[in-house]
Formats: sequence, structure tokens, C-alpha cells
Amino acid sequence: MSVQLPAMLTEKQAFDAMYEFLAQWFRRTRNDEIGSLLGSMSTLPDGFPADQGIWDDWLKAIEQARSGGVDTDLSLT
Repeated sequence: MSVQLPAMLTEKQAFDAMYEFLAQWFRRTRNDEIGSLLGSMSTLPDGFPADQGIWDDWLKAIEQARSGGVDTDLSLT
């Protein structure tokens, strides 16, 4: 499957995309843990998540991805 994406997303746009992905998953599954995570990720009027630690973790995840440090390979043990 090939999808045209913008060359670069801002950190906020990528966060919003992740939020929407999880929101869609929540609507399908009604998983309480995902619902709780979405509550923490919901943004306040200042544009930052209700849980500031979520934003800090998000920025760390971006850096890890940029440095090639994310392993998405399926590993069955």
C-alpha cells in the first residue's frame, strides 16, 4: 500500500495523528486503557496535553524514532 504523506509533520501534527489513530481504535474496541490514555492526551486551551508527562514522553519518542532507535520488527518467541 502506498500513501502520499507530507514530507514532514510538526511534532504537534504527528501527536494529533497519533491521537486520532488511538481514538479510532478506541471507538472500535472500547478498551478502557486506551480511553484513559486518550484522556491524558487530550489538549487544554494552551494546546498541550492535560498530562504534561505525555508531551515529554512524546518528544522522547520522536527523538528515538529520528535516531533510528525504534524496533518495529515482529518478534515471535
